Amino acid sequence: MRLTEVCATAGVEVLDAPVSGGRLAAEEHRLTTIVGGPRPVAERCEKVFASFSRHVVHLGVAGAGQTAKLFNNALLMLNQAAIVDIVDLATELKLNVPQLVEALKLGSASSAALTLLNTMVTPDTVEHLSAVQVLDMELFDQAMGEAGIDSAAVTARGLTGARELPDLVGWLNPEITSPVSNGQKGPS
Repeated sequence: MRLTEVCATAGVEVLDAPVSGGRLAAEEHRLTTIVGGPRPVAERCEKVFASFSRHVVHLGVAGAGQTAKLFNNALLMLNQAAIVDIVDLATELKLNVPQLVEALKLGSASSAALTLLNTMVTPDTVEHLSAVQVLDMELFDQAMGEAGIDSAAVTARGLTGARELPDLVGWLNPEITSPVSNGQKGPS
């Protein structure tokens, strides 16, 4: 918002246009671009967005795109926390967790959070992605606080999803010892 105000004094129009979809979607030009700012400016930029995005969604005033991206990331982490809950129960039942997750990906339980496991979120990338997600949840909480919204419960649950991501990947790759779980396989 501050950038929009500063630029307005110079007659420059600003959009915020974060993307969602990850590396593979970027390579395949099928990202989703979430745009905030004046609609006429967004419409002028439509061809640019379409050059790398399958979907372009205009959400309103400046800042709306970034806010929507924060919601998108928070929901991903909330879904990860739910996956951890289910996998934990499946482990107690001694089910084959990797096969269960593959089955869930094929059913009505499927989600981006599930499909990213062992594709984009791998033993090699999980530590970095977990740290980035924690930062995303902190930014989410800060933005909600600045808007006067109490997001403590959502933030706490999202942080659980972000912080337990390495253990979740450990459950799915029992042949690899997770550095987070102190030598144990799967969550501790």
